Amino acid sequence: MYRHIRARRRSSKTNYKKRIALLKSGLPRIIIRKSNRGIIAQLVSYNPKGDIVVSSASSKELEAQGWLPRANIPTAYLTGMLLAKKAKGKYQGNVVLDIGLYKPVKSSVVFAGARGAVDGGMGVINSIEVDQDRISGKHIEDYARSMKEGSVQFSAYGKEKVEVKEIRALFDEVKKKILT
Repeated sequence: MYRHIRARRRSSKTNYKKRIALLKSGLPRIIIRKSNRGIIAQLVSYNPKGDIVVSSASSKELEAQGWLPRANIPTAYLTGMLLAKKAKGKYQGNVVLDIGLYKPVKSSVVFAGARGAVDGGMGVINSIEVDQDRISGKHIEDYARSMKEGSVQFSAYGKEKVEVKEIRALFDEVKKKILT
């Protein structure tokens, strides 16, 4: 049993000092992780035999709402909001944000996901600072407008017939769908 813990600590997969501090609060944790292709958000409660996932949301589920799953700030926000909607019937109350091994950087993907959960109705105990323009995708839109026509930078968006220069309108539309 302890060999497994030492291996996770040595390979820097788990910071046990942080984990124990989070578990001492006695509150469930909201965990937001970024992969190369998407965002995963989970509401997890502690159990001595192993953590229990109360609710989970993935950016892949946003496809049904009309959003393209990417690993960016607007996607993280919408995924956090979707998690809050899914967890509404299963858990009421405050939760604590578990950022894992990520560094706490203002306006990061992790904090955008947490802000989405807060705006969706979940009580997250942490100071979360995220720029509202970055959440809505204004920075992506501005960059797309500065590019030359026919650039391959946003070619993946073009395959799905999404106009990157109008991403904020799509963001607002998907946000409304999640909230209703």
